[in-house]
Amino acid sequence: MIFMENKGNTKTPIGAARFIIVLTTVTAAVMELLDTTIVNVALNQISGSLGATIEDIAWVITSYAIANVIVIPMTGFLGEYFGRKNYYLASMILFGIASYLCGNSDTLWELVFWRFVQGIGGGALLSTSQAILFDAFPGKERGMASGLFGMGIVLGPTLGPSVGGYIVDNFSWGDIFFINVPICIIATVLTILYVPRKEGEGKNKANITIDYFGIILLIVGIGSLQYILEKGESKDWFQSKEISVMALLAALGIVGFISRELNTEHPVVNLKVFANRNFAFSSIFVLVSGVGLFTSVFVYPVMVQRINGFTPYETGLSLLFPTLTILPLFPILGKRMSSGASPIPFVIAGILIFAFFGFYSGTATADMGRWDFYPIQLMRGLGTVMLQLPLINASVAGLKPSEFGAGISLTNMIRQLGGAFGIALANNYVTQQYAQHRSDLVSNYTPNNPLFVEKFNAIKMGFMARSGDITQATTQAYRQLELLLDRQSYFLAYLDTFRIVSVFFLCVLPLVVLLKGKKKSPEEIAAAAKAAAEAH
Repeated sequence: MIFMENKGNTKTPIGAARFIIVLTTVTAAVMELLDTTIVNVALNQISGSLGATIEDIAWVITSYAIANVIVIPMTGFLGEYFGRKNYYLASMILFGIASYLCGNSDTLWELVFWRFVQGIGGGALLSTSQAILFDAFPGKERGMASGLFGMGIVLGPTLGPSVGGYIVDNFSWGDIFFINVPICIIATVLTILYVPRKEGEGKNKANITIDYFGIILLIVGIGSLQYILEKGESKDWFQSKEISVMALLAALGIVGFISRELNTEHPVVNLKVFANRNFAFSSIFVLVSGVGLFTSVFVYPVMVQRINGFTPYETGLSLLFPTLTILPLFPILGKRMSSGASPIPFVIAGILIFAFFGFYSGTATADMGRWDFYPIQLMRGLGTVMLQLPLINASVAGLKPSEFGAGISLTNMIRQLGGAFGIALANNYVTQQYAQHRSDLVSNYTPNNPLFVEKFNAIKMGFMARSGDITQATTQAYRQLELLLDRQSYFLAYLDTFRIVSVFFLCVLPLVVLLKGKKKSPEEIAAAAKAAAEAH
């Protein structure tokens, strides 16, 4: 039973009911985001089990990301058409069923299909969870709701490598999907029992016109763009006919979608919110924050496993503990937002901290252990905290109540696209910098270099002591030096990638002056937060 507390003309859950709603919605958001990264550490095991190449197995990640980025901007419309609670429940059930079928897949393309379906179900769990969570708090406390939701945004991608690493090291790869099933069952039951329906939700279906053409253009445009970002590096970008065709489809789809949505009476996504200056410029920061959040979580695990010799589980733990350290800052920052504090100082601090994190990461060495990375990753977490929640607040400031649904959905989509762009950038940049560093380093591998000769002789003598065969020892020494050359080249390339992300943050820093920083009263914040919740 839900115990309600009257707040003027509105009602909000209290006590255990509110706690259950918070637990359900934050868990759903964490679960959706966790599945964006949990698969990364299991690709080798899945590839071996299904007999697929590493290139083909990447579709397991790509299909989920494409489905996510297509569905997220439509969540406001779909929630209004079907009713928010109905849509949330259906998405939760679909996510759970697809997770079970992913774990039972016998072929690669069967797994790819169910990952796509899983992404469709998961796309609703971000924006809709956020709206339900907002409804659980009275107006003046909704900054705290933003803080709790922000914890989920950061915790989800960070938990993925550690949870996935532990499961892969100790169980089967299918268990990374099966773990979602009991969570979905519990969340579904709690949603049925404790999440209230808004008055009249889902009953206005007859008055809503579905923009089918707009949905098709969205799928073609955004889906093709996400495909390019995910697969461009492996396909050699525009040297590939496939990528060139997808680029043409993306351009036609996006331009057509924008034109359609700006001129139709019933848009599936309200793009007119970009006419609001604050939302438009906040979107740039949201995009860059997505680049920083997802790129850092992508590059770091690859680097420490390839260079420092971490296991997947050790890699996850080295990300998890710094993140847990900074999580309490989210509700604290939420309270500051509730009191009417301007988000701009926090955005500036977050940009500077994240920029410092990128350059600080450049001081890492190949022999650092898990705890040696703790201060570096703590800096990443702190920068993320200072950016995510204030940007959620800033992006919807100044929007009309009827525009909040589109604003929140577009913000979540832009963050996901930023992550895809960042990962694509990282893949391409690492490849380029690896080649450059290898060329620079190999120039020192000459008989005229006394350091090279000394190193070569030391390695050769070590192999000779074991085998006694000078010819074999010489060959092994050259092979060992080749491996060291590759390792050092990749290591320097990864450090360069962290630095280039910092440059992105510094480049957008001057745009902060274009954001509105007027301090709001608690009553204004309550009214805006209420409108945000009701828009879903």
